[in-house]
Amino acid sequence: MSPKPRARARANPRRSNARTPDCFEPFVRTPRPAIRGPFLYPAPSYTCHLPGGAAAGRVKAPMIQAFLNIWRIAELRNKVLFTLGMLAVFRLGHWVPLPGVNQEELRRAFEASQSEGNVFSQVANFVSMFSGGTLSHSTIFGLGVMPYISAAIIFQLLEASWPRLKKLKEEGATGRQQILQYTRYLAIALAALQAIGWLQFMSAQNLIYVEWRDSAVWWVMSVTALTAGCVFLMWIGEQIDKYGIGNGISMIIMAGILTQMPTAIQRLITIFDPSDTSGGKIGWIGLLLVVGGFFLVVAGSVILTVAQRRIPVQQAKHTRGRKVFGGQRSYLPLRINHSGVMPVVFASSLMIFPTVGFGSLAAATTPGTAWNGMWAWLTSQFGIGAIPYVFCEVILIYFFSYFWITVQFNPDDMAKQLRDNGSFIPGLRPGPRTAEYLETVMERITFVGAAFLSTIAVIPQMVSRFYGIDFVITQFLGGTGLLIVVAVVLDLMQRIEANLLMRNYSGFLATSEGERGPRLQSTRSL
Repeated sequence: MSPKPRARARANPRRSNARTPDCFEPFVRTPRPAIRGPFLYPAPSYTCHLPGGAAAGRVKAPMIQAFLNIWRIAELRNKVLFTLGMLAVFRLGHWVPLPGVNQEELRRAFEASQSEGNVFSQVANFVSMFSGGTLSHSTIFGLGVMPYISAAIIFQLLEASWPRLKKLKEEGATGRQQILQYTRYLAIALAALQAIGWLQFMSAQNLIYVEWRDSAVWWVMSVTALTAGCVFLMWIGEQIDKYGIGNGISMIIMAGILTQMPTAIQRLITIFDPSDTSGGKIGWIGLLLVVGGFFLVVAGSVILTVAQRRIPVQQAKHTRGRKVFGGQRSYLPLRINHSGVMPVVFASSLMIFPTVGFGSLAAATTPGTAWNGMWAWLTSQFGIGAIPYVFCEVILIYFFSYFWITVQFNPDDMAKQLRDNGSFIPGLRPGPRTAEYLETVMERITFVGAAFLSTIAVIPQMVSRFYGIDFVITQFLGGTGLLIVVAVVLDLMQRIEANLLMRNYSGFLATSEGERGPRLQSTRSL
């Protein structure tokens, strides 16, 4: 005997006639069926019925509801908590100092360099961005994940130029795992070299205690500690990829950058003085401009990160018997900023060398001579925010933007894949003509993307130089750090969104007009 079909739950008439709050007086609550099984009841919504019965819209808070839904799913909740726990371990290493280093003198040297804006401050700001500021305290996590990032970039460039690595990449998951193993080995070697260079620099600046400076045991211990700290951060990133929300290395970098925000807010409060705007102080207008500029630049960075050039693609129709398959229209998304933050990273790192070189030559020559004056003038002209410095950095950003798409973007392979899948761009013949069109479009949108990158990279430098605001504050008005944070946050939201939609929960991208799809009924009865 077949089982009796389950009766569909009916809406409660009392619930449908329930009075709405005063703020929603013109709205009428729309009834929803009860959800059986382990699923929770959805949040109530209100529908405004205009004359004629048309629904004007929904009033709810999808963002707040999405945050609440994160904690309702056990698997997603565990991933988020595990990620936060690993980031907490990363921050604990921020307070484990490296033995033998005079931490007080190192802190004073960093504060002096920040106020003077010399070469040491440029190097420190660039390295601290990837180490979470731990370099100023000389901790075991002082190198951060910068060696691993450098190794990953090197192998990413070699994959396009070295046939052996390219063939290894085409083998699938096994080949990518082997490349990842090579990346770890190179990262360990780079971490050891960077540790030796950093310790030699501190020794030359008399930041090491005298009784430790000439000890071979201390050198071996310090290099091992810094290298082991970098390897441990690599392990944390891989654990976040495996058990957490994913994108572990980028999450560590973002956490390191955001830890500098409380310091920036504290310094902004320090320089805020409405009664006296001289001597580097700002009033209400300056404060509003800084805060408004921050939100404006963040919005521009989000637009730059998600902007696409959508090329229409038509799928060919296939006739099999009496049925016709295919014929769908879709689009090929080409990102405006295809190279990401890499051009700004490369340009910023290369612009350190002219300043360091000119500064070293000025220090090596006799003061008062013509050569000394020339080298000192060049050193000042290539300081952060100077016109020659900004001009050269913009040129390098454009160069590396086109260089990166040349290495990473292959229009011939993309045109071949479209042809093999039976798709084509309307009005273009498949093959070389399609590849030429894709290359032309990518070159044009890369020019626009490089212009946005240059603007965002230059804004904090110009504001700091011409308005006298501390660079610790203006770095959140643009630059590499802000681009990294925006990209990682958007990726995090997409990952959480995917986990929520997989279980029929509304995510961050839900709109007040849209509704969730019908949930699957549970096979278990109450």
